[in-house]
Amino acid sequence: MIAAVAIFVLAYLLIAFPNTRLLPVGRAGAALIGAVAMVASGALDLPTALASISGETLLLLFGMMVLSDGLIRGGALDWLAGRAARHPGPVHVAAARRFLIVLSVGSALLSAFLVNDTICLVFTPAVVLLCERLGLSYAPYLLALASSANLGSAATLVGNPQNMLIGSMSGLSFGAFVGRSLVAVTVAVALNIALLLWLYRGARLLRGASTAANAASSLASQAPSPFPDAARLPAVVFIGVVAAFFGGVALPLAAVAGAGALLLLRRDDADDAVRAVDWPLLVFFAGLFVLVEGLRATGLVDAVFAAAGSALALDSAGGVAAFTAFSTVGSNIVSNVPLVAVLGPSLGGLGGSASVETGWVLLAFTSTVAGNLTLVGSVANLIVAEKARSHYALGFMEYLRFGVLSTLLSLLVGVPLLFLF
Repeated sequence: MIAAVAIFVLAYLLIAFPNTRLLPVGRAGAALIGAVAMVASGALDLPTALASISGETLLLLFGMMVLSDGLIRGGALDWLAGRAARHPGPVHVAAARRFLIVLSVGSALLSAFLVNDTICLVFTPAVVLLCERLGLSYAPYLLALASSANLGSAATLVGNPQNMLIGSMSGLSFGAFVGRSLVAVTVAVALNIALLLWLYRGARLLRGASTAANAASSLASQAPSPFPDAARLPAVVFIGVVAAFFGGVALPLAAVAGAGALLLLRRDDADDAVRAVDWPLLVFFAGLFVLVEGLRATGLVDAVFAAAGSALALDSAGGVAAFTAFSTVGSNIVSNVPLVAVLGPSLGGLGGSASVETGWVLLAFTSTVAGNLTLVGSVANLIVAEKARSHYALGFMEYLRFGVLSTLLSLLVGVPLLFLF
């Protein structure tokens, strides 16, 4: 028992602080080393370790990565980003507000189906370009992109990795999950937009308009490009996969079938698509499953939640508040995916009179919204900051001033809505 707990703690420290100089192996390396140590120490035998790895989660992740790559390589997301970047609106406060709203809603919608990290990776350069050309302040639009992508990803079981894990662990249908989370996510996105418009009210949305009029005129003169032919097939396949999700087809089956169909119908070498898969993320998930199973085999997790069950019970306002705080803080300390992996299997004992389904939806919502708390709260935030760095340095404290308010608003209003719908 002592060996398993020690291995788990050390591995989680490396996962939480992947850039430590002591052992800079990254999150995937930490999870893999920890998993091997669990077996080598005798905490788990090999068959149990292998059985603990959720093939459904890995297949879902793999399928969605291939589908996203098809849309990216086909030019669909670049086309959307380009359409945004050529927005010819005049540089005044009303137009700046409109663009912030459109950017927030668009990134939230796309992130619900294409994973928030992907949306931020593709759209950040377009947002930076637009701000540069039209004299818009960088900060509000970068914050809008990152935070809205995080919030939007909470709406579905394929919006982010932790929700994919929840989808495999919970057995919830895609439609049932969307039905429970949609209102809370929609209201959270609306509140997030309102907060940004308040924080950057009036001329704070504008950086300067000395060359913006000429830039806007130049953008307006450019003929809009048609939707790329290479993106038509990936778009059709992706729409079909989403329809299968809502139709009740198992998420891993629909995603992998769609990925296979796309590779088959494209009739070209699949090596590029396979290389685009985030293999370190898949290794991280596989190792994480073994780590969590090793810890659970000690009985420590069950004992802790048995003792804390009344404090975290979801059938009282105090319990819901404590659970929300635990999930939010924990997601920012050890990251949301590891937190979900540990906390998820114990939800059944915390429900009380509340349904287990409510517990899963609450865990998905709170662990995702937690990503908006700090700049390092989610990978999507870091992607936006890094991709924009050559034009604007989005700092930790600047993000925190917005992130604390955004997270509190989303949780205070969104969590009660999860219990009403």
